[in-house]
Amino acid sequence: MGTILLVIHLLVAILLVSVILMQRSEGGALDGLGGGSGASNFLSARGTGNFLTRLTAILATLFIITSISLSLYHRGAAVRTSKSLLDSAPVEQSLPTVPDVPSAPVAGK
Repeated sequence: MGTILLVIHLLVAILLVSVILMQRSEGGALDGLGGGSGASNFLSARGTGNFLTRLTAILATLFIITSISLSLYHRGAAVRTSKSLLDSAPVEQSLPTVPDVPSAPVAGK
């Protein structure tokens, strides 16, 4: 289940980036990527803008839904399979002893 959800999430992310880059912006972006008049005749300029805006909103909503779903899925999986680090730590552990080393006198005192 987690793998399928992750693949859908990645596909939505790639599509979302592509649609955002195709939108017309003040800088030009990649809206003319399709080439000559064929890409511009797909829909009118106004229709293309509305279509891309709606598609962006739909993909962004799907991206948020899949993000939340993935986090809930993995949180539930982590609760089922993980233990606390304190539970897995050894109860008694002896530390090596270090012999006392006399400190050297400080110069000037």
